This record gives sequence, C-alpha cells and structure tokens, in this order.
Amino acid sequence: MSQALTLARPYARAAFAIAREEGKFAPWSEALAFSARVAADPRVSALLSNPELARGDAVALLAPEAAGETYGRFLTLLAESHRLQQLPEIAGLFDQLRAEAENVVKATVTSAAALSADELEKIKLALRRRFGRDVEVSTAVDASLIGGAVIDAGDVVIDGSLKGKLSRLQTALAN
Repeated sequence: MSQALTLARPYARAAFAIAREEGKFAPWSEALAFSARVAADPRVSALLSNPELARGDAVALLAPEAAGETYGRFLTLLAESHRLQQLPEIAGLFDQLRAEAENVVKATVTSAAALSADELEKIKLALRRRFGRDVEVSTAVDASLIGGAVIDAGDVVIDGSLKGKLSRLQTALAN
C-alpha cells in the first residue's frame, strides 16, 4: 500500500496544482472519485492491465462525461505512465490536499449506535475547537464497539469506545 501511495503522490500533487490553477477543486474531486470507483472495479482493473487496451479507450472508460479537456489529458498522462491502477490512491491524496488548502479537517465518527443530530453537532463543535478549522464529519456504525465512539481525523484518533477502554484496562492489568 505504501508503494502505491508513493507512486500516486506526484500525480495527486500535479492534479491538485492544475485544479488550483483552474479554480476547480470540486469538479476535479468529483471526476477523480468517479474514475477511482471505475478503476477499482475488479473487471475494469483487469481490463486496464491488458496491454492490448488502447490508451484512448482506457481514458474514455474512466473519464466522466462532464470532465473537461484538461482532465482527459491528465488521464492520458496516467495511461501513458501505466498509472491508471493508482487512481484510487490519487483521488484520496487529492482530497487530502484539497482539505488542507480549504482549511478543513475530515473526520469519521464510528459509534456503537446511530448518533442523533444533536450528538453529532456537539462532536463537530468539539473537533472545531480542537483543530481550529472547519470539520466535515462522516459517520459509521459498528456494534462491536459496545458503546461510545471512535473519532478518526487523519493523524488523530480518539478512541472513546467501551471496547477500547476495556482493551486498555486489560493491557494495564496484564502489565
């Protein structure tokens, strides 16, 4: 996985530079997300690794209809460099660069049960205070947490789950 990220990083930075220059972060983000979803499909992935597939056909397969000419040239460059398989990683890195540029922290809150709108708003407010930036929160439910929640905000993970607390207690008692 780290090799895939290493290979994808220069392309993500290049895409980000182009999107910033054009002032089109959202369209590029959407186009990359579309292309990444298509490229990640096992059937398409097998097709992309076929040396008989023409570059133009690969680009036509991966480009959304609304994508501009610049995005098409970007996909052509990826095809020429044999990097179409790295589209999921490129899209992820692009979104990270975009979030940093827009001063936004993306966080995932995984809880044992669905959170109410009020609880989610309190978490957003606390994260906004902690990071000093706007926060985009996505949610997930994992019943194995037993209770509480785990907040993953990039480099920061806050484990307030009952499962995590029990695990830490077990480790403390064992030592």
